Amino acid sequence: MNTVENLSYLKSLQPSKLFISCIRFLIFHLIQKFMSKKEDFIQSIVSGYTSKGASLILGGAILDGEAIAEASVKIPLKTLNRHGLIAGATGTGKTKTIQVLSEQLSSYGIPVLMMDIKGDFSGVAKEGEEKPFITERHAKINIPYTPSSFPVELMTLSQQNGVRLRATVSEFGPVLFSRILDLNDVQAGVVSVIFKYCDDNKMPLLDLKDIKKVINYITEEGKEEIEESYGKISTSTTGTILRKIIELEQQGGDLFFGETSFDINDLLRFDENGKGYINIIRLTDIQDKPKLFSTFMLSLLAEIYQQMPEKGDAEQPELVLFIDEAHLIFNEASKTLLDQIEAIVKLIRSKGIGVFFITQNPMDVPSGVLAQLGLKIQHALRAFTANDRKAIKMTADNYPTSEFYKTDELLTSLGIGEALVTALNEKGIPTPLAATMMRAPQSRMDVLTEAEIAEINSKSKLVKKYGEEIDRESAYEMLTKKIEVSQEQVSAEEEKKVESNEPSTATVVTKSVLKVVTSASFIRGAFGVLMKILKK
Repeated sequence: MNTVENLSYLKSLQPSKLFISCIRFLIFHLIQKFMSKKEDFIQSIVSGYTSKGASLILGGAILDGEAIAEASVKIPLKTLNRHGLIAGATGTGKTKTIQVLSEQLSSYGIPVLMMDIKGDFSGVAKEGEEKPFITERHAKINIPYTPSSFPVELMTLSQQNGVRLRATVSEFGPVLFSRILDLNDVQAGVVSVIFKYCDDNKMPLLDLKDIKKVINYITEEGKEEIEESYGKISTSTTGTILRKIIELEQQGGDLFFGETSFDINDLLRFDENGKGYINIIRLTDIQDKPKLFSTFMLSLLAEIYQQMPEKGDAEQPELVLFIDEAHLIFNEASKTLLDQIEAIVKLIRSKGIGVFFITQNPMDVPSGVLAQLGLKIQHALRAFTANDRKAIKMTADNYPTSEFYKTDELLTSLGIGEALVTALNEKGIPTPLAATMMRAPQSRMDVLTEAEIAEINSKSKLVKKYGEEIDRESAYEMLTKKIEVSQEQVSAEEEKKVESNEPSTATVVTKSVLKVVTSASFIRGAFGVLMKILKK
């Protein structure tokens, strides 16, 4: 019927029947509109997240609170060297998201390095258990669930059990070492002189006691030697450098600097099944030592950048790093250090390395670094204060606009295990914003027991390789020996002087006689005897 016929028909109906017809018409219209919206949404997600190459499956897209099984959210492996951000309030599912990503990367033969501040990631080494809520979730997003375990190495910067990670002072070089200490140009120049002096004299700088010894030497015993060859150095400058080194030392730097140095190629290992190793650095005991954390992270990125060959536009990354609690780095870092981090993040992707920062609020990450991150996975944020609401508004502005979502409202209504996702497709174009019901990890969603940790370490080849702490002859021992030899020479020369100035026996007797003869008492006595003789 046409519109006129429809109106005539409606007028002929009784009021009750007219009401029912209107309701039916409204429902039909809403269903049509919803179906059209759903179809448009599915089309948008499918076209935006389909790739020619291999990809990671994060979960299923959500529309109006419902997970859409046909709309899977996939991230191309090819784009993972464009780095990423995983953010969200405590307890919203960030760690499980890292677990999901790490598991799939490992399955594709891509090694992972995870910096685990909270100590809740180690369960990836053991097979998970399919519980009812997991079965229900995976049915909604149409992804099969298969429990699985993954090869793991447990590493440490301190004296916890695991593979010890160390680096020498020489490996840092004067520029990076100065930036770690946040030195000004004059102080950094002095550090360069120290490194040059040690290179010229073949004195290895292995640990912090080496460089402290050199600083003490050039301001005391070796001051003239340094001034003659390298110019005058202010004691106030060396004093400042020494205090900065002591500050680093108090945060555990003495444990990190030394031998055996860690070889980054040991991060690029696979097990007998071709799975990439998930290397977990356990950092639970250095949460209050941000200087040590940032020192290690920057040295690692710099070492990887220097040693890894150029990969260009590869089909998948060589290694992916997850840096948990990233605000610990950025909050304590100087501007110089932030510039260095930003520069390395920009350049390191050409080496096939992906870096993912994990933090509670995206605003914790400096804008210069944030601009380099291609993948963004945003879990729920909480708005308890006016500042929180401002932060949410700013966070929403960092995501693509969407006809299907009000981003700022959605950020506070996401459930546990749900996240907003946007990435880059294989052409480098941002994908549509997708609220996503994340898939569950295949491995255990809990930590390892002490017995399980001991079992992993007992089977590790790397624990044996890096377990021995070497303290070979270096600048400290060489300068100590040099100072001792110098002191022995000075002592010998002084003894010779004393011996050459010591008088003979005849000289002593002569001097004694002269002393007596010339004394006033002797003279008076002699005159008395002479007077008596003359009177006679």
